[in-house]
Amino acid sequence: MDKRQLYDRLAPLYDLLDLPFEYIRYRPMRPVMFEGISGAILDAGVGTGRNMPFYPDGGQMTGIDLSPSMIVRAGRRRNTLGRHVELLEMSVLDTSFPDAHFDAVIATFLFCVLDDEHQLPALRELARICTPGGEVRILEYALSDNPLRRRIMKLWAPWVRRVYGAAFDRDTGQYISEAGLELVETRFLYKDIIKLIVARPVAAV
Repeated sequence: MDKRQLYDRLAPLYDLLDLPFEYIRYRPMRPVMFEGISGAILDAGVGTGRNMPFYPDGGQMTGIDLSPSMIVRAGRRRNTLGRHVELLEMSVLDTSFPDAHFDAVIATFLFCVLDDEHQLPALRELARICTPGGEVRILEYALSDNPLRRRIMKLWAPWVRRVYGAAFDRDTGQYISEAGLELVETRFLYKDIIKLIVARPVAAV
């Protein structure tokens, strides 16, 4: 089953399955993703629209997702919240946006879903569509260095892969430079298992 089919099937249950993690872990981090940014902003891998309550006022928001069923769910949340967001069914590996189209790109738990061979192409695409002065902000899982925490994550890993097609150990940061990005910041937002990566496109010489 490919990722589009997987998330089409998962869409009706996604928010319910994620509910405990959303309120215990994720919700406090979402505002951080949008601090200090404005203008044209892409929410890459918008999912069911969990980021929408935290979109900056006045931002020109666009959300993309590979799954049409997730886009439908995001549309319902958009309408409920009264947000102005353009929602498009689109792969992050090959968008139709022009070069340097967005002032900022946000990817929340997107790269843990992308297979290893898709990490670099996705980062290159985000670098292409972000302005040289803008930022690409990625929120992702990492395997903990704490022995007990790491063991628990490895026990969860087969279920996470089966249900979400995701992994805890993608190590997206290793591709930053090769993708045409320069690393600005890396820091953990939840213990040592959820980290924020901030990068900027390298201006062409």
